[in-house]
Amino acid sequence: MAVIRHHVGPRLSEIAIHNGTVYLAGQIAEDTNQDITGQTREVLGHIDRLLEEANSDKSHLLSVQIYISDMVHFAGMNAVWDSWVAEGSTPPRATVEAKLANPACLVEIVVIAAQRG
Repeated sequence: MAVIRHHVGPRLSEIAIHNGTVYLAGQIAEDTNQDITGQTREVLGHIDRLLEEANSDKSHLLSVQIYISDMVHFAGMNAVWDSWVAEGSTPPRATVEAKLANPACLVEIVVIAAQRG
């Protein structure tokens, strides 16, 4: 089966699809002047848009990895996550504190999802 890529750049593709599975690159906020809730909301919006483009959505999440710059942001990130995630379809998830490539970024989220049938 072929690998389909969207938004291919010199360093990464935003989306790779193989055998009905959607892999998204780590998503970060473009507006890094926002606090953790604003950045998380923006990142989840990027994820919604990319999943839709790949014929998927948040109810089809298979795995999520969340990187936050400081665990002090954990509760704020979770508040936004909890209001966004599809009820009854919460995916396996890991959240870790990490030094992100851009120090102004407070959160980066990586998702793997199934395409809609």
